[in-house]
Amino acid sequence: MTLEDSASKELKWWALPGKFLRQELLPVLTNLRLAIALLLLIAIFSSTGTVIEQGQSPAFYQANYPEHPALFGFLTWKVIQVVGLDHVYRTWWFLALLILFGTSLTACSFTRQLPALKAAQRWKYYEEPRQFQKLALSAELDTGSLDSLSQILQKHRYKIFPDPEKANLLYARKGIVGRIGPIIVHIGIVAILLGGIWGAMTGFLAQEMVASGDTFKVTNIVDAGPLAAAQVPKDWSVRVNRFWIDYTPSGGIDQFYSDMSVLDNQGKEVDHKKIFVNEPLRYHGVTFYQTDWGIAGVRVQFNNSPIFQLPMAQLNTNGNGRIWGTWVPTKPDLSEGVSLLAKDLQGMVLIYDATGKLVDTVRTGMFTEINGVKLKILDVIGSTGLQIKADPGIPIVYTGFGLLMLGVVMSYFSHSQIWALQKGDRLYVGGKTNRAQVAFEQEVLEILDRLSSQPKGEEKETAIEV
Repeated sequence: MTLEDSASKELKWWALPGKFLRQELLPVLTNLRLAIALLLLIAIFSSTGTVIEQGQSPAFYQANYPEHPALFGFLTWKVIQVVGLDHVYRTWWFLALLILFGTSLTACSFTRQLPALKAAQRWKYYEEPRQFQKLALSAELDTGSLDSLSQILQKHRYKIFPDPEKANLLYARKGIVGRIGPIIVHIGIVAILLGGIWGAMTGFLAQEMVASGDTFKVTNIVDAGPLAAAQVPKDWSVRVNRFWIDYTPSGGIDQFYSDMSVLDNQGKEVDHKKIFVNEPLRYHGVTFYQTDWGIAGVRVQFNNSPIFQLPMAQLNTNGNGRIWGTWVPTKPDLSEGVSLLAKDLQGMVLIYDATGKLVDTVRTGMFTEINGVKLKILDVIGSTGLQIKADPGIPIVYTGFGLLMLGVVMSYFSHSQIWALQKGDRLYVGGKTNRAQVAFEQEVLEILDRLSSQPKGEEKETAIEV
């Protein structure tokens, strides 16, 4: 074996991956049916993630998706947790679908859209009348000139390319942006996919129930990506200055609010906002949404004693409304006491004795005497339910949507081309377009009419072939 043969074999060895990529892998990736199938799968699993609650506890899924009877005959809490339907957007298979779809679009852009754009930017002049016969629309005139045609085409926003060597040849085009549109659409979709992947990898979701007046840090994280640790706030905290509810005249909830302050490590306020539903607080990429409310506790006083703040817990009512309760001792040895119940923050508290009998109904600021003790209800303390999210991929996703809409608009522009040849006293004109064929024909006929209407000493004859 000669040295030349050895080098040739080595070259072929290194060329095998590229050959496999071009001949085997690229045709599969750029297949339209594959792209449509991937898009449908992504849409189906995305809708599944919308219908099935995400990031809940195992007990939640066991209660709502039991094995007997299984929803649709197969959907149980075990299936949900094994497949990952409780965190669809962070599962490896969903991210793999996004990556594969993005790879398919990228391959299509490089193998089809970019070559199509380059081909649209190349042209050749037609130097023979017979070449015009293959165009979708062509005409032969015995009037007009290339100069007059150029002026008319410029008024129709065509870019003119006269032959620098031969004065009797002309090429014009417009709408090249229509060839760029599909590429921008692909870039926008890929950006959306990248934003979704980045958000799934680095974002987190947390839920906090915070009493009015308390300061907290984000700790109750229910769902997070593998790279989300950097997004969780560590050098600042949040204080709920006040939580309150506005009620309608009929007693229903109109809106609930949280007045919140962001504090640095020294306790200094660095941001402040009153939040309510659909008006969150945003700070350093973390968003605090007002989503729920509750009752954290009640402040009471016995006779002239110091003020006590007692926690209240939500009771199980089997779906018959929300009620919070606590037990208050009326003797120092805790041998006797009463239960306090509240269902909202309007200040009404129900008092029950040990036998479950309603003893009294008291509003905040009022007192009642029980077991020889004067019990005063000072305040019912509300708690705000916050959903806390961080998604660094959102700016990328919004940018992708912007590019997608821009690309769609650009794609509506027709790429129209016109050739002209002046040969003797004959002017040959022809053109073609990639879309809006009827509008293009009307435009060309209008151009030809204007050429034919130009004054000339001899009789005009026009022959149009469509």
